[in-house]
Amino acid sequence: MTIPELDVARARRFVDELSAEMPFDARDQVKYELDVEAGALTILECRPPWRDEYGPERARLPIARLRYVKARREWSLYWRDRHSKFHVYDQTPPTPSIQALLDEVKADPISIFWG
Repeated sequence: MTIPELDVARARRFVDELSAEMPFDARDQVKYELDVEAGALTILECRPPWRDEYGPERARLPIARLRYVKARREWSLYWRDRHSKFHVYDQTPPTPSIQALLDEVKADPISIFWG
């Protein structure tokens, strides 16, 4: 399923802005990335490995997922539980505007994305 390129660019800008807002002394500890999959975008928090035996890969914790339904041309927002399972975020209805959902993630009015 093809995701609109403009929406992918908006989501990339969103995670870049989140990383840029990180306090200077924490920037080497936390950064944000975007995984682009068929029909979905996942916002990730990335941290350095906790122990040397875990290898050099960063730990990648999903924060939110945005799913695109091409037939309806709309986005839906999902939150991740402690078992790494995603659930529909029912505080905002599906919308053609990815920016509205990105704004909801950033605002996090019920503390479900950022804790």
